[in-house]
Amino acid sequence: QVQLVESGGGLVQPGGSLRLSCAVSGGAGSFYTMGWYRQAPGKQRELVAVIIRGGNTNYEDSVKGRFTITRDNTKNTVYLQMNSLKPEDTAVYYCNVRPASATVGYWGQGTQVTVSS
Repeated sequence: QVQLVESGGGLVQPGGSLRLSCAVSGGAGSFYTMGWYRQAPGKQRELVAVIIRGGNTNYEDSVKGRFTITRDNTKNTVYLQMNSLKPEDTAVYYCNVRPASATVGYWGQGTQVTVSS
């Protein structure tokens, strides 16, 4: 019932920028956390950034100062602005939203981000 639609992925050169969007529809429409995860080939899925209902944010250390997560509650959308992209940022990026009453959330289908010369 809850559906997450991601957009904004693609191929960029090192130093470039991308903005990912995740629009959420269906379900209760109210989530405690909204965040972005990524999974590179041969690696575990890892948290990139999360934003809580009240606006508090948390970032993976390697993206601090380069990525910014925001949410627009009127549109039920979470964004990830990615600047100064590096080849090691290459991964499939997944959107995740979680209600306050749950320890697991809903996942998007994933969008590919490739940073390469």
